[in-house]
Amino acid sequence: MGLVGAGPWAQAVHAPTLARGPHTRLAGVWARRPRAAARLGAPVYERIEELFDACEAVAFCVPPAVQAELAVQAAKAGKALLLEKPLAADLDSARRLAAAIATAGVPSQMVLTFRYSAATRAFLDKARVIEPFGGHAVNVSGALHTIESPWRRERGAILDVGPHMIDMLDAALGRVVAVRAHGHPLGWVGLLLDHETGAVSEASLSMAAQVDRGSSHVAVFGRHGTETLDGGNLGYDVFPEMVADFAATVRTHRLDHPLNAWHGLHLQELITSAEAQLT
Repeated sequence: MGLVGAGPWAQAVHAPTLARGPHTRLAGVWARRPRAAARLGAPVYERIEELFDACEAVAFCVPPAVQAELAVQAAKAGKALLLEKPLAADLDSARRLAAAIATAGVPSQMVLTFRYSAATRAFLDKARVIEPFGGHAVNVSGALHTIESPWRRERGAILDVGPHMIDMLDAALGRVVAVRAHGHPLGWVGLLLDHETGAVSEASLSMAAQVDRGSSHVAVFGRHGTETLDGGNLGYDVFPEMVADFAATVRTHRLDHPLNAWHGLHLQELITSAEAQLT
């Protein structure tokens, strides 16, 4: 696999996981800062087209606007794509990327880390049994006080952790078909979600809280009980499991993975609607 990006997250997570195998090999890296890319222990390519020539699939660890631009090029080059959330910085770019992937006929998956955990799979299996009619998700941290990420500092929790929480409620309660939002992206955001099943849910998001340690959890309530998932219990196997899942998707050329780019576009549509209401 090739890797696009060489920031702190790429150095700490993406590159080591892809290089470790056993399902993948890190074939090379391209980044706009070659000096940072050189720290990742893989060949560094000056031109992104050279990286595409050297690999079968490409993982992205770059800002949303950059991903939307470069992933279109990768799709046109016939490469399978492991894409960060959100899919793009804006809805039009997300639509162009999803369309390019569909036209190229290449596999894609989103880095929605909650979904690759054994704890999440167990939670979702139990959630279906209780016939859920409602739910609540929370993701609160103080990341905005310390993080060095311009797009996160500008757009806040709705664009960063919003996809995770909406996706989890979507998976547990049925496809989200409408969202109502209040609050402020750089403070506290509340979302009211309507699901096609008739269920309703709420999500509370903030990256600006003064807390010693962030927290996240998802709870669903049904006719036959309650199920809760603590984000702190996802385990250390999330990224290796994600890479193994993606490798299987690439080998089988699976285009209908439930976390593919079209699902990323679905989340982007909801986030865009929520942002419009907040501003």
